[in-house]
Amino acid sequence: MTDPLLKPYEGIIQARYAHTLRTAQMMQGREVRLSDNCNSHLYYGLHFTNSQWILREWAPNATAIYLLCNTNDWQKDETFRFEQLSGGNWELCLPVEALHHQDLYKLLIEWQGGAAERLPSHTVRAVQDEYTKVFCAQVWQPVPYQWQHDRPTGGEPPLIYEAHIGMSTEHQRVSTFVEFRLFVLPRIARLGYNVIQLMAIQEHPYYGSFGYQVANFFAVSSRFGTPEELKELIDAAHGLGIRVILDIVHSHSVSNEAEGLSEFDGTEYQYFHAGERGKHPAWDSRCFNYGKPEVLNFLLSNCKYWLEEYKFDGFRFDGVTSMLYYDHGLGKAFTNYSFYYDGNEDGDAITYLTLANQVVHEVYPEAITIAEEMSGMPGLASPIADEGMGFDYKMSMGIPDYWIKLLKEVPDERWHVGDIYYELTNKRAEEKTISYAESHDQALVGDKTIFFRLTDKEIYTGMSVFDQNLIVSRAMALHKMIRLVTLGTAGGGYLTFMGNEWGHPEWIDFPREGNGWSYQHARRLWSLVDDKNLRFKDLNAFDAAMVHFVREHRILESEPHVLLRDIERQLLAFERGGYLWVFNFSPSRSYTDYQFNVPAGKYTAVLNTDNVAFGGVGLLNESTEHFTAHTGGENLISLYLPARVGLVMKRE
Repeated sequence: MTDPLLKPYEGIIQARYAHTLRTAQMMQGREVRLSDNCNSHLYYGLHFTNSQWILREWAPNATAIYLLCNTNDWQKDETFRFEQLSGGNWELCLPVEALHHQDLYKLLIEWQGGAAERLPSHTVRAVQDEYTKVFCAQVWQPVPYQWQHDRPTGGEPPLIYEAHIGMSTEHQRVSTFVEFRLFVLPRIARLGYNVIQLMAIQEHPYYGSFGYQVANFFAVSSRFGTPEELKELIDAAHGLGIRVILDIVHSHSVSNEAEGLSEFDGTEYQYFHAGERGKHPAWDSRCFNYGKPEVLNFLLSNCKYWLEEYKFDGFRFDGVTSMLYYDHGLGKAFTNYSFYYDGNEDGDAITYLTLANQVVHEVYPEAITIAEEMSGMPGLASPIADEGMGFDYKMSMGIPDYWIKLLKEVPDERWHVGDIYYELTNKRAEEKTISYAESHDQALVGDKTIFFRLTDKEIYTGMSVFDQNLIVSRAMALHKMIRLVTLGTAGGGYLTFMGNEWGHPEWIDFPREGNGWSYQHARRLWSLVDDKNLRFKDLNAFDAAMVHFVREHRILESEPHVLLRDIERQLLAFERGGYLWVFNFSPSRSYTDYQFNVPAGKYTAVLNTDNVAFGGVGLLNESTEHFTAHTGGENLISLYLPARVGLVMKRE
């Protein structure tokens, strides 16, 4: 740790690190690497080996376990009774003819004073009956998928396209891996994004949870298709040079007992904490006991499984703040460093996250790990060797909140460019971050996307290219400027959510009882951006130009350096990657021959939010060459800066 403000907490930091090292050694055992001993998925669950089926389960409180399936007419049968092993483990061996590909099955687990049907903890396939809505495990033994492409080489800063498979179609239904691969993946490739972040992949019983109430941690959600179809999607992305990361949920588990791990063997404490600590007060879910070796093995093995079986290129870890603190960080403002070291921190969770990063990077050194964390805990995205937790990036969660607050509460003429630059660049020096104007969070029911907030009802009537509308013109200008300045100042990576880059209207609301189980808002209206007579295409064109520019010129591999913050005139300028970035946030004031100090050279425009190709007016002559003049010890450039325009200029 290089931050001098951490000196008073050095002892706590070192104690946490020592605890992590001890736990890592205990979990590693005699293996060469920690990841070599994280193989619960290879032992537990259903496996076909040596011409027989073997099914193993960990259920310490169980007194008996039976397999219920098609073969035994779903009846308790001694032939299908598990044998009890040591350590709370159970095993069942069956001849090859006992089970077949796509057979359905469950476990009947008995314990002292009770019994219930359960899905195996490591099932790789769970399917829901269309009529009864009941989930069953499914035997999945297809012809192995043959991979066609290698993983793309890592190292390039991530430009992330966050996507949800189910809502990626315009039709009012659940979309599929195949449809996404055929119709959405090409869009992402054309835009220039080099990483796709897939949500809701781990099986979850309630579609409306957005995938964040996971029941079956090793299973691909069957509502989107088969495991092989997911592999084909990832393979196709790799063929386009796009990495794919999984939005992994290890912060909690669904409370459902029939589908999930809760009360699996009749106890509430098998995988989770007992009592109130094991129940998340805000999410109505179960909280893992990260201090339990069996739980650590389960979760670490889960990371390894998704990397090896599906060739994911990394993870975005959901709900990290909730994991770090006993009170889950709810309703708490982390205003000084003492809040990170006051005894409210879950040392076991900190250890788990550190070990997860170790395992991930042992299995695949070029993997990306991103923490969704809002408290700003020091060391989160610092190397493990430096006593950090080892994440490659953390989400800059304050940035979208800042943009929404600005749009809701501050009139345009009072936007403070000094505050804007501070909020966009405020991060710990040693950490890399993912910046974003909005993700799926800002578009959920009850809220609005940035573009819908800017346009409101005018989005329905004012988006024609044949109409002039002041509200839409403002929305178009600010939508582009907000994204350009957010990406231009990003701390290492950037993210957008599917469709928001071109101003997708309204909000996201999954089918539920409250909306009559409607898919109206759980889809993407691609026909809007494909319509040449609507202005959505202009926003899409700008996003593509912006992303390609940043990627091709490796902008995010350098740091921004502020050159101008003219608060009164609402002008902001900074240098990054050898380019000059200039923004006039004034809603009404344009400036001719505005002079300010820049690195000496000749400047020409390379990206301009007001370009007619992006729905702008075209007030700037982009072919004009601007030369600096050395005056009074400064190198002054003179620019015409129209109102509400963002401009990137190349220096030669």
